[in-house]
Amino acid sequence: MNLLTKTATTTAAALLLASLTTSAPALGSGSGGAPGGRAWHTVWAQSQQGLATAPLTDQTVRSIARLSQGGDAVRVRVQNQFSDTPLTIGRGAVAVSDDGGPAIHPGTTRVLAFGGHRGVTVPAHGEVWSDPIPLATAPQTDLAVSLHVPGTVRPGEHSVSWRRNYLTAPGSGDHVGDTGGAAYTQRTHATYMVSAVDVRNPRVKGTIVAYGSSVVDGAGSVDCGSGCTPSSPENRWTDVLARRITRELPADRQLAVANAGVNGTTASADCPDHPPEFAGLDAGARLERDVLALHGVTGVILFYGTNDLQSGCTGEQVVTAYRDVLARLRRVGVEVYVVPVTPRPIYTDQMNRYRWDVGTYVRDQGACDGECDGVIDFDHVIKDPVAPNSINEKYAVGDGIHVNIAGHRAEAETVSLPLLASSARH
Repeated sequence: MNLLTKTATTTAAALLLASLTTSAPALGSGSGGAPGGRAWHTVWAQSQQGLATAPLTDQTVRSIARLSQGGDAVRVRVQNQFSDTPLTIGRGAVAVSDDGGPAIHPGTTRVLAFGGHRGVTVPAHGEVWSDPIPLATAPQTDLAVSLHVPGTVRPGEHSVSWRRNYLTAPGSGDHVGDTGGAAYTQRTHATYMVSAVDVRNPRVKGTIVAYGSSVVDGAGSVDCGSGCTPSSPENRWTDVLARRITRELPADRQLAVANAGVNGTTASADCPDHPPEFAGLDAGARLERDVLALHGVTGVILFYGTNDLQSGCTGEQVVTAYRDVLARLRRVGVEVYVVPVTPRPIYTDQMNRYRWDVGTYVRDQGACDGECDGVIDFDHVIKDPVAPNSINEKYAVGDGIHVNIAGHRAEAETVSLPLLASSARH
């Protein structure tokens, strides 16, 4: 275990132990308890991108969410965005997971309610948020979200969670309240139905949403080299950034981090060679549900464009897509920090000219020609100093696109925390 992971894990464990011995206050009706209250922040997210290949039948799903910040109450979002049929949840619960596995910490189970009812039917193409429920959590808490599906349905999913989630066998019924993990005999790397977790914490001053494709989603974050096994499943640059924030920013300037990456997606909807299965998942199309619908959002890290160039878009088309997203976010008071398009050795010369054009817009005209609030230059961090259109060999995973754990860490460690903190609410 590296020092960064060890320090964050030790701190989180100490905070959680203290919080579990203190009764959470009752939920009030003031601004902190209201859906849009300033004390509520999304502290974990995984955007849905389609329907699972296999259905669920009278099963319980237990998904694990690593929270970037803790609080004294939680609520979760359940989505049915991509289905033409309603999704019925018989019962749900949240609890603190033991070491990220299917077993949970005794005494932490809280049964969810939806509008005062323990079950809910999520309409086709819709979503619901659970009612707030008291539960003490800390930064880096692994929250287990258990949902029982009594019928048969193809659930919405985020296809790769970069960690394990758990299911009971088909026909096994309701195991929402199980403290042990014995009933959860199946493993999946997808995240089903649940797409966001909020906590209530007035000391958190904003949520930073990372928005982009697989380079945000976490591709490469389980690769630490030949013969190496990662010490933790949470090695995406957004995970490392969240740990840096809790360690390095003052207690009264803390921020949450939520990941809204979806692999394979583009900034522009008009790239001619982009596979049709990604239609409707471009940055503009999903901005409302995957960013603006989250709570407490004060800043967005926009890391898009790598797939656009390979899918036939020009630099001008990428910049046009950026400008649409930037305008919509800044219109509602959200600061935006843009990552220039990072290198791929598989780009043609023309693609690299377009990459240069996008980089010129982002870097060389006063932060997106004054249209964004800052630049986070991962391109400079990961490029090979001798062959700047390629990824530095020490960070490469071999696919010419993504970086390994060391690359994710290098990216996160170069993000300016004062820059992000400028978005914080006072």
